[in-house]
Amino acid sequence: MSGFKQFSFKKFGYLDFHQDYAAQMQRGDYTEFIRILFVKAGGHAVIDFKEYQLNRDALFFINKGQYHKLDDTCQGTMLYYNRDFYCVEIHDKEVACDGILFHNVYDIPEVLMDEKNSSTMQATFRDIKAEIDANDSSMEEMLRILLKQIIIRSTRIWKSEHHVNSEEARQEVEFSRSFSQMVEWHYTKLHTVADYADMLSITPKALNKRISRYSNISPNDIIKNRIILEAKRLLVHTALSVKEIGYKLGYDDPSYFIRLFSKHAATSPQNFRLQYQTKDSGSINQLNFTGTSN
Repeated sequence: MSGFKQFSFKKFGYLDFHQDYAAQMQRGDYTEFIRILFVKAGGHAVIDFKEYQLNRDALFFINKGQYHKLDDTCQGTMLYYNRDFYCVEIHDKEVACDGILFHNVYDIPEVLMDEKNSSTMQATFRDIKAEIDANDSSMEEMLRILLKQIIIRSTRIWKSEHHVNSEEARQEVEFSRSFSQMVEWHYTKLHTVADYADMLSITPKALNKRISRYSNISPNDIIKNRIILEAKRLLVHTALSVKEIGYKLGYDDPSYFIRLFSKHAATSPQNFRLQYQTKDSGSINQLNFTGTSN
C-alpha cells in the first residue's frame, strides 16, 4: 500500500514494503524527502555504511543525502515528507527536524522497540494511513500531529535507552546536539576542536570534557567522522574525483586528504569507491545525491 498528499509546497506520503524496498525505491524519486523507516525484526540494514542486524522492530530517521539500504529480508513502512511539511525550528528543539533523532553526536539513531512500544507505534502508522484514505479537510494538520507523535515517542525511547533522565543529562544532550549542528553546518571549512570551542566561547579542553560525558568519542573524532562520512557519500553517489572531493571538504592538499581518509576508513578513497560500486550494482537503493546543507 502507498499514499501521498501535497498541500501547496508541503508533501507527505507513506509506502509499505515487503522484502522489496530496493525495487520500490527504483520506481520513484524520494531524494528530496526526510524519511522515517519502520522495519520489522529480522531485517538487515545499512545506514551511512554502518550495518544493523535487527533483533527487534526498529525505527530509522533518514535525512536527505544519507546512504542507506535495506536488504530483501526487510518488511515495514516508510514515511516521507519535506521540510516544508514538518520542521519545528524555534520550539521543541528535541523533536525538531534537526532534533536528536536527525542530528546528534552519538550515532545514527536506531530506535529499537519492545512489543508495547512497537504496538503503539504501529497504531500511529495505521492512523496515518487511514487519515490519508479519509481525505478530510483537516487532514494536513492531523497528519502533522501524528508525525510529531512518532517523533516524540521515538525521542523518549532513545533518551531512555541512553539514560538521559535527569535535568543535568538533558542539558548536556542539548549542548551536544548544538555542537553536532555546528559541525553539520561548518565541517567543510572548520576542521579543528579549537574552531568549535571558539564558537561556543569555551576552551577545547572544556568542550572535550562536556562531549565525552555522554559519548564514547571525542569532539575531534566527531568532526573527522563527519568529514569522512561526507567523503564516503560523495565517493558512492557522485563522479567527483578524489581530488575534487578533497577540495569540496576544505582540503587543498590531495595527498593529506587521501592519508586522512585512509586512516579513518582503513582503505583508500579509490578502493572504497570500487568496493561500494560493486556492492551496489543494481541491488540497492540508489540515491541521486543531493548533499547535505552546511
